[in-house]
Amino acid sequence: MTAWLSRGIPSAGLYSGPLAWLINTQFAYAAVPWVCAHQVPVIPVFALVMAILSLFGGFLSWRGYAAAAVTPRSDSTGAGRPHRFMALIGISIALLFTVVILLHGVAGLVFQGCER
Repeated sequence: MTAWLSRGIPSAGLYSGPLAWLINTQFAYAAVPWVCAHQVPVIPVFALVMAILSLFGGFLSWRGYAAAAVTPRSDSTGAGRPHRFMALIGISIALLFTVVILLHGVAGLVFQGCER
C-alpha cells in the first residue's frame, strides 16, 4: 500500500472517478424512498464520500505522473510506455467526475426525495 502512495498508479483516476460516480448514482436512486420516509439527507453525505474516493484515484494518478520518467524507456515493441499521458488523463477524469458527484450531492440538498 505504501508503494502505491509513493509511486502512484497512473490509471487509477480513469477507474475510480467513473466507478465512484456509478456507485453514487445507484445509491441516490435506491435511497430515495428511505430518504422520503425518514427525512434524513444521506445522499449529500454519501456523495461527499464518493467524491473523496474519486479524488483519491486522482491523487494516485498524480503520484504516478510525478514518479514517471519524462522520457519513457522503450519496450520490446518500440511503442514506449505512456505513463505520464495516462496519468494526466486519469487526473482529469477523476476531477471531472468529482465535480459531477458533488453536483449530484448538491441536488440532494435541494430536493428532499418526496417530490413528484
